Amino acid sequence: MSKQTPYAIIETGSKQYRVEVGDVIDVEKIPCEEGKPVEFNDVLMFHDGAAVTVGAPCVEKAIVRGELLGDVRGPKVVAYKYKKRKNYHRKVGHRQDYKRVKIVEFVT
Repeated sequence: MSKQTPYAIIETGSKQYRVEVGDVIDVEKIPCEEGKPVEFNDVLMFHDGAAVTVGAPCVEKAIVRGELLGDVRGPKVVAYKYKKRKNYHRKVGHRQDYKRVKIVEFVT
């Protein structure tokens, strides 16, 4: 049986992410400053390479630590409304703000 790399499934901003050490993810804006450590306490599952720990709903005493790299913006999403034969059209664009986080370590 080959040993796998440790990974965790975390929840932040009502979204779930599968992360390993060294991964860079974009999460919804969190109150933190650039270059400061970030902790994710909502660890739903943790795999240490041999055994899997599943939380109900979260794994107790499990923390994923990361480092905030900066602010980024997501892709532009265009909403276009149109009514035929009524000379009605509206175009609205939106770009979501994200925080870029690099995963540094797992603490169990």
